Amino acid sequence: MAGQQRDGLRLLLLTGPLSALGSMCVDLYLPALPSISRDLHADASATQASLTTCLVGLALGQVLIGPVSDRLGRRPPLLCGLVAFAAAAGACSFAPNIYDFLALRFLQGLAGASGIVISRAIVRDRYSGATAARFFSMLMTVVGVGPLLAPQLGAALLALGSWQLMFRVLAVAVLALLAVAYWLLPETLSVVRRTGDSAAAALRSMRSVITDRTFLVNALACGIGFGSIFSYVAGAPFALENVFGLSPSLFSLAFGVNGLGLIVASHVNGRLVSRFGPMRLFTVGAIGLAVGSVGLLILVAGHVLGLFGMLACMFLVVSSNGFMTPNAMALALNDFPHAAGSASALLGLLQFSVGALAAPLVGLAGPRDDLPMGIGMAFFGVSALTVRMLLARRPGAITETAPPLDCVAESAPP
Repeated sequence: MAGQQRDGLRLLLLTGPLSALGSMCVDLYLPALPSISRDLHADASATQASLTTCLVGLALGQVLIGPVSDRLGRRPPLLCGLVAFAAAAGACSFAPNIYDFLALRFLQGLAGASGIVISRAIVRDRYSGATAARFFSMLMTVVGVGPLLAPQLGAALLALGSWQLMFRVLAVAVLALLAVAYWLLPETLSVVRRTGDSAAAALRSMRSVITDRTFLVNALACGIGFGSIFSYVAGAPFALENVFGLSPSLFSLAFGVNGLGLIVASHVNGRLVSRFGPMRLFTVGAIGLAVGSVGLLILVAGHVLGLFGMLACMFLVVSSNGFMTPNAMALALNDFPHAAGSASALLGLLQFSVGALAAPLVGLAGPRDDLPMGIGMAFFGVSALTVRMLLARRPGAITETAPPLDCVAESAPP
């Protein structure tokens, strides 16, 4: 038992930073969005499009890398992705204009997808059911450190130098992560579990995943919910800094408090999931997301309660993600031990495609209007809850009792 706990802790320490790559390449530079807009002579919507191009890259990269990892194993595509991510991050610091910056952000997201999709696949290689949900909760705790610390680090680097320094530091950090992964991360996909070498085999694997009702119910609701999260991520810097006058440091503090809420919620979810089950806690998260996002829209549209009310609703929205995401991942991936990479890729495609759609919309009214952010958060939050409740009630959709989710870790592959 002690040996299994040590192996689990080691796996968490290795996969946690990998799963946080997406968060780090988004959250680190958020305090600098207004500065990037000024330095590259771009308007708010164009600057927020750098979030979109990164998210599109994260979405497409997962679709490419997930099936490849099912064929070749987890390590080769992961290590190649980390090298490419570090190169793209360093190149972002030399972008002379907004167009080059957008292209490099796309490449950064494309490469960063390797850490996200493969870390989830590694967890599914080792665990299933409620055990996987607990492990995903622990991963979310690590990922939650990104929103907690990344904006603070970004604001500090902005004070020390410029936004370019942020990307150079990120490149160096990922090179260090590459070295750790190369020496310490084991291959978790045995040869007997790998898919065929042909493109047709990869397509069959993807098709088996996307036509599964259980997968669609959970992945679709979770993906739509990410639209609310990324509406917040894209709109919060301009709303809090330009509308309410917060400095980059104070914005980073507020953003970090929300990240702390995500960490606490993920920890609580991990403690409760064996007792209440992933589906019930997923529903709790969806309700919290909808309530928080609709509340924020009401406050923004009515100009009531001001900064305090907005921060409270933002906190509820981000914290609810600590219940939604780990349970959705466990439920969606549970039935695909032989196609975990493909299933993880499609889950990520839904999440980041919706996020890429949401991010630029919140800046359409200009850098000093927070109403589009409120509308976007409410629309996606309510839609996620609606999809979860309606699809789960359809014949054949997953329920809390069928099929049962085991609570025992699978044996590690040889």
